Amino acid sequence: MRLLVVEDNYELAAWLAKALRQAQYTVDIAADGDEAELMLKVAPYAALILDLSLPKMDGLTLLKQLRRAGDRTPVIILTANASLEGRVAGLDSGADDYLAKPFEIAELEARLRAVIRRGHDLAAPQIAVGDLSLDGATRQFILSGAPLQLTPREHAVLEHLIMKAGNTVPKESLTGSVFGFDDAADASAIEVYVHRVRKKLEGSNVQIATLRGLGYLLRHV
Repeated sequence: MRLLVVEDNYELAAWLAKALRQAQYTVDIAADGDEAELMLKVAPYAALILDLSLPKMDGLTLLKQLRRAGDRTPVIILTANASLEGRVAGLDSGADDYLAKPFEIAELEARLRAVIRRGHDLAAPQIAVGDLSLDGATRQFILSGAPLQLTPREHAVLEHLIMKAGNTVPKESLTGSVFGFDDAADASAIEVYVHRVRKKLEGSNVQIATLRGLGYLLRHV
C-alpha cells in the first residue's frame, strides 16, 4: 500500500517514512500543501498522513479542498495542536482520525490499518480468498494455515490485489500502489513481482489471473 506523508519537518518526515517502509508500506513525502495536492492528483494513495502547520497551503485548507473535490482518501491528521478545538476543526473538515505529537509509531500504524479498512468498507479484520487470508491487525498473509513469506514488494502486490478481491485491478493501478515516486521502476517491473507472487501461490486454490488489456484478478479456483 502506498502512503503520502505531508510534513515540513524533514527529520520527522524521514523518520516516519523509514518506519512505515519497514512496516511494508510504500511511502512518498510532500513538504508543503501545494506539493501534496499535485501528488494526490497523479498517484493513488491508501491513506494520507497530514500535518496542519504547512507552508504554502496549510493542512486544513488542503483537506477541505480534497473533500470538496470528492477525494475520499483516508486522512490522519498528525499535529502538535492537541486542543479540543483543533481536533474538532480537523474532524469537521473531513479527517478520518487525529493523532497528536508526540506519538508512538505502533499507534499510528494501528490507526492507519483502521482507516484503510474503513476506506475499503471492510468491517471484518480478516480478508480471505480460498486458502489465502490477510490479517487486518498484523498485515500478515496466511496460506493454507502457514505464514506466507513475501518481500516488501511482493507483499504490496498481494495486499493490493486481496483488498480488491473479486475485481479486476488495472496494471497502472497496481503499479501506482506498489512503487513510489523515488522508485526506479520501468513498465515491466510490476510483471516481475506478479510472477514471483504467482510462484509462491502455486499448489493452493488461489490464482492471480491476467486479463489481457484489463489487468489482474485475484481469485479462488
